[in-house]
Amino acid sequence: MLTDDEIQALRQRLEQELAQLEGHADTRRSGTDAVELDQTRTGRLSRMDALQGQAMAKATQARAEQQVRRIRAALRRMDEGSYGDCVACEEPIARGRLEANPAVTLCIQCASKAEG
Repeated sequence: MLTDDEIQALRQRLEQELAQLEGHADTRRSGTDAVELDQTRTGRLSRMDALQGQAMAKATQARAEQQVRRIRAALRRMDEGSYGDCVACEEPIARGRLEANPAVTLCIQCASKAEG
């Protein structure tokens, strides 16, 4: 079981990551704007490059938005007093697992079952 100090340290990490993700949100969104052709380049390859860049930006934005949701959920669990417990089996999540990823929701056993 985590101590209050350990939870507070993990809260600070989550809040810092959340601030960083939210701070870069506008930059990520600009990469998903409609594709405009580079007038200095011609041909199908320039359009393909632009579309590929847009697809990569959209994927990056989706991952960041998913991480923001995970962080907010972890902070909510901290406020509710259920942080550190697996959402599937309600057993404590290993301290090392939480330190590696403070937003994790499943213990290693339940995560293994979910993947396999």
